[in-house]
Amino acid sequence: MEEISAVPLIGVVADSGLHGGQHSQNVKDKYLHALALAGAAPVILPQGLIAAPEQLERALSVLDGIFLTGSASNIEPHHYLSAEQGEDLSPEAHPDAGRDQLAFALIDHALERSMPLLTVCRGTQELVVRTGGKLFRRLWEQPGLIEHREDTSADLATQYAPAHGFSIAAGHHLSELMGDTTEWRVNSLHGQGIATLGDRLDVEGRAEDGLIEAVSVAGHPFALGVQWHPEWNSRDDALSCRLFDAFIAQAQRFHARTHSNGEAV
Repeated sequence: MEEISAVPLIGVVADSGLHGGQHSQNVKDKYLHALALAGAAPVILPQGLIAAPEQLERALSVLDGIFLTGSASNIEPHHYLSAEQGEDLSPEAHPDAGRDQLAFALIDHALERSMPLLTVCRGTQELVVRTGGKLFRRLWEQPGLIEHREDTSADLATQYAPAHGFSIAAGHHLSELMGDTTEWRVNSLHGQGIATLGDRLDVEGRAEDGLIEAVSVAGHPFALGVQWHPEWNSRDDALSCRLFDAFIAQAQRFHARTHSNGEAV
């Protein structure tokens, strides 16, 4: 059997956009660094894989976990809202349809194969939507909620500094990671957020205003999503550090279980 300390391969979803006037796909360094510092080898997954099922399946066959990052883009609303119910299906200001499609396929794979899955910000919203939930498209218009967007005029250190309290729900992954600690402070850089959950998700914790800030998939070994950005200085914050370490440990176990006899999932 493979050593449980083997370096796991983590698939990371790519964003699309323009770079120097040319179409490109990328992942911000902060996400790749957080994974590497926790002991993983990140592998960027381009959106074109969604149009090449055999290539996507081959890529997934060697991976030990999936990581869905945050992004400046938003999920297209037709994935979770209904025109028949009179809901607003106007296009998002920053859509990324290819990311929607690839992320949903990666979520399906991770849930079907019990592959470890960690999601951040937009990635968590993708997990919520794919499992039957809905989003608030404009959090700042929701009564009773605090401001969850960052001050874009501030420097990055200020934008990513802890911004509000977070209550950890008992009996789930985060409470296991943090032990007797039930309150923490997290950063906040999102204009959309979780409105409702589908039946497969459990609430892992809430912001001080009651907004759901962390979720997990019931019955899955490790499929966990957080709305804040734990990748920022991930080794300096206890919750962030334990979150990435737990994810990588689960990926190592997945590797040992599924590749010990030369088999691929």
